[in-house]
Amino acid sequence: MDTTDQIYTSKKGFVIYCVLGLISIMLVSYCFHKLYLPAILCFAATGIIILPIVFNTNYTITGTGNLKVRCGFFVNLTIPVADIKKITPCKTILSAPALSFDRLEVFYNKYDSVVISPVNADDFIAKLQALNPAIEYTHNAS
Repeated sequence: MDTTDQIYTSKKGFVIYCVLGLISIMLVSYCFHKLYLPAILCFAATGIIILPIVFNTNYTITGTGNLKVRCGFFVNLTIPVADIKKITPCKTILSAPALSFDRLEVFYNKYDSVVISPVNADDFIAKLQALNPAIEYTHNAS
């Protein structure tokens, strides 16, 4: 059994770059209009809330047979790979620990699922299926 952890970062879609761009424009605008307190508050909120999400959203397949899903300070989920039943591609816009709309929904246990967006989805799925060959991967026909 492989004892090393394989970390997959989240794919970053266009929307996340738009959010960061709008925040940057807002900061420059506040400074231009000499509104330094709102600029500082916006900068602090960005640094505390948004940047950890952007730089710390990843999915780790551990050597002990778990899938760890992490998204900033908000999501820290551990799923035994043996409990994963099915993976399907999805384009949902619902909130999820995924920074792109090119997503995978991972079904585990009886009714649970999590939506993620690993950069190298094919390698990610292959690694999970190597640990649990019973995982069903459903390709979308679109």
